[in-house]
Amino acid sequence: MNDIPTPPAAAQRPHSYTRHGATIDDPWAWLRAPGYPAPVEDADVLGYLKAENDYYETVMEPRQPLAETLFKEMRGRIKEDDATVPQKDGDWLYWTDFEEGGEYRRWWRKPVSGGADQLLLDEPKLAEGKEYFVLGAFSVSPDGRLLAYAVDDSGAERFEIRVKDLASGDLLPDTIPGVLSDVIWTADSKGFLYGLANEHWRTDNARWHRLGDDPADDIELYHEDDDGWRVSVGETQSRNWLVIAAGDHVTSEVYLLPADNPGAKPLLVAPRKPGREYDVEEHDGTLFIHTNDVHTNWRLVTVSIDAPGQWEERIAASDDFYMTGVTCFADFFVVEGRDRGLDQVEIHRYDRAIAPHRIVFPEDSYVAGAGDNPEYAIDTLRLGYQSMVTPGTVYDYTIATGELETLKVQEIPSGYDASKYATERLEVEARDGTMVPVSIVYPADFPRDGSGKLYLYGYGAYGHAVAPGFSTGRMSFLDRGVAFAIAHIRGGDDLGQQWYHDGKLEKRANSFNDFVDIAKGLIERGFTAPGKIAICGRSAGGELMGAVANSNPELWGVVVADVPFVDVLNTMLDATLPLTPGEWPEWGNPIEDKAAFDLIRGYSPYDNVEAKNYPPMFISGGLNDPRVTYWEPAKWAAKLRATKTDDNVLVLKTNMGAGHGGKSGRWESLREMAEENAFVLWQLGVAE
Repeated sequence: MNDIPTPPAAAQRPHSYTRHGATIDDPWAWLRAPGYPAPVEDADVLGYLKAENDYYETVMEPRQPLAETLFKEMRGRIKEDDATVPQKDGDWLYWTDFEEGGEYRRWWRKPVSGGADQLLLDEPKLAEGKEYFVLGAFSVSPDGRLLAYAVDDSGAERFEIRVKDLASGDLLPDTIPGVLSDVIWTADSKGFLYGLANEHWRTDNARWHRLGDDPADDIELYHEDDDGWRVSVGETQSRNWLVIAAGDHVTSEVYLLPADNPGAKPLLVAPRKPGREYDVEEHDGTLFIHTNDVHTNWRLVTVSIDAPGQWEERIAASDDFYMTGVTCFADFFVVEGRDRGLDQVEIHRYDRAIAPHRIVFPEDSYVAGAGDNPEYAIDTLRLGYQSMVTPGTVYDYTIATGELETLKVQEIPSGYDASKYATERLEVEARDGTMVPVSIVYPADFPRDGSGKLYLYGYGAYGHAVAPGFSTGRMSFLDRGVAFAIAHIRGGDDLGQQWYHDGKLEKRANSFNDFVDIAKGLIERGFTAPGKIAICGRSAGGELMGAVANSNPELWGVVVADVPFVDVLNTMLDATLPLTPGEWPEWGNPIEDKAAFDLIRGYSPYDNVEAKNYPPMFISGGLNDPRVTYWEPAKWAAKLRATKTDDNVLVLKTNMGAGHGGKSGRWESLREMAEENAFVLWQLGVAE
């Protein structure tokens, strides 16, 4: 590729450490600037990141016409002045909208009884002059008079709570920085619960702020001493109880406080028991506890709030149905889950007078679930629905009649014809005999002779399932003849919690192997051929990209790794980093466990870069990212440049004013996607 300039080369500086008898050389360790999490000021580090960004701009400059075309296509599929369906909450109807051309949304309400629209929060105004802006918590007080909201204007995910008087529009003096939590009002509208991030960006507390008080005097209702646990605040659907939940990736513990008396002694629902997770709802003095105590697919038990130790099974666990959540309303409760990977929503009556029933949706493969349902006493349930060929749809489901009323279908201004595309859910046999699902959408005339190009996405960690939903962005691939597939690999919980367990810790290799085997299976079925596959993953999915780039580079035509978790061994050895102690149940603790050290060292993408040919690569990072720190993609890119034997293009793009999610705003984030997609199409050889 003679049009590619010479890339920058990061200096190698001697650095090594010894653990469990093994000495690890890490000559790019200096790319972690001293003083983290203080802002990066090291001139050498900033100089290298700038050099990489300059190189990226130079490489992509000839592709800018394609990127601009893609951006215009993708923007043309988005309704610029879009609005959500209004939803009733008490005396008000609430909704959000975008102005024509607006980057950020506006938040509105109006009285149910009739009256003028009231602008609650104007994100575009708040974001003026800022390189980055994200709204976090948004919570109206029970009396409807105040709004508590939280903003992050750096990408570091350290939010600041502000409180607004909705009648006057004035901000109250109650400002609380350094927050990483929801904001949950007390019943009297005179205060709220929240959680502060500590020096390691971990929320280990739940605090009660009373309006008018100095935040320094806020009452700490709960403090967690285990560095690996996180604390969150919430409320039951009835809003009678405030919820303080603590947990890591495998164990949880929940406390309840009366919403009208947060200073009361917290009620412990069940003490922590290693390996047991649970969450809690409440109805008329009965707790509904969703738990995995006897089965990985979870069950539902009930118990009197006066004697929370005597659990009685209400819905038994099932080998086929994976129960993911329960919500209690006044006259019924909703159970959500997946049956063999397909979303289900079940309606249950408390008195069992009417048999439970599942809502029937119109397609054989889809994504569905409860939507925005803020009230407790309702007779219709708001639902969201989509599939790989069906745009996002909002329904109201009438409980008494079973009628589905369509309230809104995602509008695509540039036009959309579903008949131009086809979708399938296939199963591919992995190397250990396990059948692994893959969802794929492709042009209706897509060839099956191996000549086609394929974009394959994967994640496979933390029990996070990648739903086969609709995307206007991927249509730019489909309309250029490129198929798009989602690999439902182990490590996610697509087929139940055991599916998650089978891809973590000592079984981590299953995630990588599943992804490779899906690619090979799609090749065998004629969808594509080696070298014609673009692969993509974000965060932990970026770790997946690094692992399969190391193991099977010949399969991939291009690799996209966004904010990739690739320096796994070094990160898991550093207990001072924000997420590390809480991640040990997911990856293992290499500090104390030699077996975990050896396992992680054996697959960590950064530690396993070899002198061989790699496919073209697009790597991104965020300077303010507290989840995957910027130096992980930077070190990986530097090592790849110094080690690989090919001349395939590799770019590293670091967002210098953003974090884990990339740029904020509708159009800025879309432009980033357009550039990334232009790189992919270029490397796949798709006509520009």
